[in-house]
Amino acid sequence: MKNVILAAIGALTMLSACASDPVTGQTIGRRTATGAVIGGLAGAALGTAAGGNDGRNAAIGAAVGALAGAGVGRYMDGQEADMRKAVAGTGIGVQRVGDHIELVMPSDITFGKNQDSINAAFYPTLNQVAKSLNLYPKTAIDIIGHADSDGSDQLNLDLSRRRAASVQNYLAGQQVAGMRMRSDGMGESQPLVPNTSEANKAKNRRVEIILVPVVQ
Repeated sequence: MKNVILAAIGALTMLSACASDPVTGQTIGRRTATGAVIGGLAGAALGTAAGGNDGRNAAIGAAVGALAGAGVGRYMDGQEADMRKAVAGTGIGVQRVGDHIELVMPSDITFGKNQDSINAAFYPTLNQVAKSLNLYPKTAIDIIGHADSDGSDQLNLDLSRRRAASVQNYLAGQQVAGMRMRSDGMGESQPLVPNTSEANKAKNRRVEIILVPVVQ
């Protein structure tokens, strides 16, 4: 397992090294490459990035079919383009690593401080995200909450899990199929940057949505 994780880190880092975000124009350098690696490993912990071992791939494939061959890349290209349009100008970042798509939602625009209820002002954005997800049903969806280092480890873990669950529940209310989604929280264990300033802490407080294609 250790060798698999090390290989994943190496592959994801190489794929991310020279990327840029077409929505923001921001160059994705070491910081965002690290975030992509973190997202990929978070997905692996939940099952989808490791091949859907939690049963979702089989359920989704039975319901709507699976992808194969060159169709995987074309499908994810379409979903990436549609999602970028859906979240343009909202503060949500979109990253592509191989055939995985990761949305990074800063908690400062999604939740109030120390709150796990989604800000009502963010509903229209999540509605657009849900519409895009529903257009591309052949992907599994991991929703991962993250926190900064303020407060105890357990408090941050619990808050990150509740926030991820809130996003999952909201998307389910927008007709995103429940069988596609899993949520969990990583607390403060996977920072994008060191928690050495308020600006850095704001970057670490986030919810990630990781989209993984269902393949044959």
